[in-house]
Amino acid sequence: MKRSGSADLPLHYGQVPMWLAERMSTLGLAITEAIVEEFGTAAMLQRLGDPFWFQSFGAVMGMDWHSSGITTSVMGALKKAINPHAKSLGLYICGGKGKQSRETPAELIRYGAFAGIAGDALARSSRLSAKVDNTAVQDGFQLYLHSFIVDQTGKWTVVQQGMRPDSATARRYHWHSADLNSFVSDPHSGIAGQNQGQIINLAAKAALPAQQAMLSMTQEDPQRMLTEIRHLKMPDHHEVTAKDVDLKRLGAMLWLTHEKQPADFESLLMLEGMGPRTLQSMALVSEVIYGTPSRFQDPARFSFAHGGKDGHPFPVPLKVYDETIAVLSRAVQKAKVGQADKLQAIRKLSELSRMAEQGFTPNQNFDAVLERERRESWKYGGKTVFGDAKPPKDQQLKLF
Repeated sequence: MKRSGSADLPLHYGQVPMWLAERMSTLGLAITEAIVEEFGTAAMLQRLGDPFWFQSFGAVMGMDWHSSGITTSVMGALKKAINPHAKSLGLYICGGKGKQSRETPAELIRYGAFAGIAGDALARSSRLSAKVDNTAVQDGFQLYLHSFIVDQTGKWTVVQQGMRPDSATARRYHWHSADLNSFVSDPHSGIAGQNQGQIINLAAKAALPAQQAMLSMTQEDPQRMLTEIRHLKMPDHHEVTAKDVDLKRLGAMLWLTHEKQPADFESLLMLEGMGPRTLQSMALVSEVIYGTPSRFQDPARFSFAHGGKDGHPFPVPLKVYDETIAVLSRAVQKAKVGQADKLQAIRKLSELSRMAEQGFTPNQNFDAVLERERRESWKYGGKTVFGDAKPPKDQQLKLF
């Protein structure tokens, strides 16, 4: 089998506050429902197997855009949100962090019996993907999280993460069953992480002679295949800087949602009543749902939807976050009963953003955009783990 990608991330400790965790589950469910409604469960599995999309997904949900915490928080939020709707969605998530990861095979066998698919084969895939990344690939990272996402047909994606405390980094590994030929012959489609020197990789095609000498590695017949590795390396700095984003894409989206009058396309989008700031978030959420892989090369850009819990690039705007959830949830529910006009309007928003980029020359000062978001954060219910956003001193005086 072919690993679909990987990512190297700076270790980031700390808990996700309840006010954000609950919203992450709600928004994660709405985005998942929209993708499944439009493209099917296979499309959601494919996206989760892409380390760039996954990082963008976490950023749009308000997590710190660059850190290892995205993995545990996003998968925890999705499991909580998706599993109660497993029958209607056709998706189920097993495993998790620590003790939960070791329960994955048993969960898969139970789900297999429920869905009428081969749970024992799924359990074997779970064990093998973990064995490859934890044992066969000796890169110094020890797995502590293993999440297995499966649909009702038996297709699956694995998202797992290892820690290397001596370098203060984590490495996330993605597996996607659609590209799987062999677990032990260049199986990864991508790994995200920093190059930390030579490693022992017994899952490489060149390691076939060594594999044949090891009983645990001779359970499958390695096959020749083309390896296309997608690797994401996130920087150490916490703040979002201009070099972390595609300024043309960000600038075009901000122009469309702030400077272009919303009234020009309200009737087209059927999103009446929303101001420019919520449109900004909806444009980025729309891209997470409908965007192609090339759109996710700069995950930091998606933090401009709902900020970050630590205040980078700005506090999480709770009022905007809740409006985004409400608009998307209503659109998904209407689509389920054959009224897809609002969901198509959200799709149109991402298309308009891409169209706006054609011939667009960024003329906005990146630092000025950040300053505006931070100054106005209090108006949108801005919040971080450190507390609520406050009006700037010059605006505080005007309130009295």
